[in-house]
Amino acid sequence: MKHLLDLLAAIALLVWGTHLVRNGVLRVFGSNLRQILAASMGNRFTAALSGLGVTALVQSSTATALITASFVGRGLIALPAALAVMLGADIGTSLMAVVFSFDLSWLSPLFIFLGVTLFISRQGTSTGDFGRVLIGLGLMLLALRLISSSTNVLTQNPAVQLMLESLTSDLLLEILLGATLAVVAYSRLAVVLQASSLALQVVGLDVALGIVLGANLGSGLLAVITTAKSGVSTRQVPLGNLLFKVFGVAIAIWLIPTWVRFMQPLVQDPATLTVLFHLSFNLMVGALFIGLTRPIAALVNRLLPLQADKGPLDRPNHLDPSALATPSLAISCAAREAMHQADVVETMLRGVVTVIKTNDLQLAKDLRKLDDTVDSLYSAIKYYLTKISRQQLSEAEGRRWTDIISFTINMEQIGDTVERVLLDIEDKKIRKGRDFSEAGMAEITELHARLLDNLRLGMSVFLNGNVRDAQRLLEEKVRFRDKERAYAATHLDRLSDMSQQSMDTSALHLDLISDLKRINSHICSIAYPILDSAGVLAPSRLREPPSADVSRL
Repeated sequence: MKHLLDLLAAIALLVWGTHLVRNGVLRVFGSNLRQILAASMGNRFTAALSGLGVTALVQSSTATALITASFVGRGLIALPAALAVMLGADIGTSLMAVVFSFDLSWLSPLFIFLGVTLFISRQGTSTGDFGRVLIGLGLMLLALRLISSSTNVLTQNPAVQLMLESLTSDLLLEILLGATLAVVAYSRLAVVLQASSLALQVVGLDVALGIVLGANLGSGLLAVITTAKSGVSTRQVPLGNLLFKVFGVAIAIWLIPTWVRFMQPLVQDPATLTVLFHLSFNLMVGALFIGLTRPIAALVNRLLPLQADKGPLDRPNHLDPSALATPSLAISCAAREAMHQADVVETMLRGVVTVIKTNDLQLAKDLRKLDDTVDSLYSAIKYYLTKISRQQLSEAEGRRWTDIISFTINMEQIGDTVERVLLDIEDKKIRKGRDFSEAGMAEITELHARLLDNLRLGMSVFLNGNVRDAQRLLEEKVRFRDKERAYAATHLDRLSDMSQQSMDTSALHLDLISDLKRINSHICSIAYPILDSAGVLAPSRLREPPSADVSRL
């Protein structure tokens, strides 16, 4: 029993080491990896190569699938290109299995020592995150050595030998076992390396190869299970990858005898043959299906049509629960949903002038209902962000987390203000049959146009974090305030001229331009976190009093 627990603990340590490597690499290179994937979508071959490279670094084809699926969800790449990335990702994981099959255990103490030193001394920096990667690699190498030694002891037990020998009779049973182990262990790498150890010590090569096929099938099934609660665009990529594996396993079953006859004279070691078969399988799947990504994508679209995921505006489409395991991806999902919230706010704001000009009560009612959408999106984004582990965020990601919260709060408050403005227009203008004067309407229209321009600029600042644009946005706050004061003064001048239209709509006019200024202040607040991070924000607008005045106080 103790030896079995030792083996399970070693497998768990391998999975944990893989988790540390994945999170560390994503924190250090996350944005660069996304840029590499996005830039390589010109054709299916470069897409597959980028998937190979990124997955070799991240040590997780599931993480690669989530990054790729986010591009599909935003319409940046087509599903066939994303499936090509996943073909490369599987080759990348199988190449790393070959690397880890060598005895590199002597590197484990060095990696762990260097990793802990860097992580503790430079915590919260890119260097500290690189130390996390080294710790993960060291733990993976240590776990592989522990798995090997535990397997040696465990397989000497006669009962275990009898159970393993019974596997030689049924290839489908071996595939099922491998798939089950891959799902339970949450790691295809662990199952493949364990199968190579068993091939060397107890079971025959044929059994080990069947387990390897099952491990590949199980990894595809695991990605589908992991993304089961995500949006359709996210689930399409793992489903397409699973179809590749299903078709590949169906073909490989008939090719195993031929492959063994060809490779055994070249490589005598059963463990090496096992990991080479894993690599050969994924190379075969990649070569066969790289030209069939479009038909597979069409099949996936029939099985999981995008229309099934479309819902009302208040449904959070981008808050992918499966991305929470990778905080940098979850931050991107929250930012995308925040932009969706801003789009709804822009729709509300754009309709205000139309309601004023057309006196359309139904349009005003429809626009006010959108505030419920804005509120629900705010709640969903806020709840999603609270589920992201702040400890796993880098300093830059932590600032982005705060920026998203601040942005969504401002959008929610703008939505509330627009709803109140629309109610005032309904009660004080439309139902009473009043109209603004020509000059007053021109002032409102001009302020409204400036407000829409500022909102678009604010959305750009939030999305790109450009310091110069943030400065421009803050400068607009002063200009807008001056405009609002000037128009309030001209309105009072019209009142002194006893303009009947101005007198009838005076309260609404002044409240409206004041509310537009308040909305503009919320928009300009988007610039503050960006400028503060860049160190260009003044600590206070208060002017120091002269020393003589201070002494009199």
